[in-house]
This record gives sequence, structure tokens and C-alpha cells, in this order.
Amino acid sequence: MAERSTAWAGWVLFAAVLLGLSGAFNIIQGLAAIFNDEVFVVRENQVLAFDFTAWGVIMLLLGVGMILVALALNAAVGWARIVAMIVIGLHAIAQVGFLSAHPLWSVLVIALDLVVLYALTVRWDEAVAGMDSMPEYAAAPRQEQTPRPAG
Repeated sequence: MAERSTAWAGWVLFAAVLLGLSGAFNIIQGLAAIFNDEVFVVRENQVLAFDFTAWGVIMLLLGVGMILVALALNAAVGWARIVAMIVIGLHAIAQVGFLSAHPLWSVLVIALDLVVLYALTVRWDEAVAGMDSMPEYAAAPRQEQTPRPAG
């Protein structure tokens, strides 16, 4: 029998690392907004969805959540993929509210969120099969994917 490819499993690991890194950036961004409102500058006639303290709390909580989901995704926990896609979607929407303060950063983060979504959605079955063939993931508890009926 041919050995299973682990290439897509690498994409899942990549998504977990990028999700954790983005969560760490959000924690730093959130703490900066909470402790020093002058860190982020918005010119007149530009809209920011929340005041900076509220924004900082949102980003801090989102960052902690992203890191926890990244750890679960790296451990190949079954629910982590769906939760990661939800958290990434919320994160991309949250970054839209921050476009007026730092447009380049927000666009870059939204693009990275799309890469993570790609890694978590494309060829998931191959990624799980590849993870099953890797010794470090073989013993990890995972929920089985139920096959969908063809048609």
C-alpha cells in the first residue's frame, strides 16, 4: 500500500501556527488599546466602530480565543477546525472595524485570515488522512467526520 501524503497535514499545522501568531498580535494590540488610547490614531471624518478601550477588550479576548483554538487545532482535536473557521471569520469582520486606524495592517491581517481559512477548508479529508499517518498525530483523539451522502 502506498504511503499517505502528509502535505495537507502540513497546511493544518501552518493554519494552527498562523492562528496562534495572529492571536498573539491581537493580545498585544488589545493591551495597547486598553492601556494607551493614543497608540492608535484616527483622523477626523474617519469611523472606528468602538472606542479604543472597548476595542482593546474585544481584541484581547479574541486573541486569547485564537491561541486556545490554535493549540486545539495543533493537537488535532476534532472540534477545533470548525471553531477555528468561526473565530477566523469573526476576526476578519473585526478587522474591518479597524480599517480607519490602520488600513494596511487590517488588510494584511484579513489576507492572512483568508489563508488560514483556505488551509482549513481545502482537502480536509486528505489532511486528516495525512495526520493519521504521522506518529505525532496518530494517538490524538479526533472526532470522526461523518460522510455526506453523494448527490
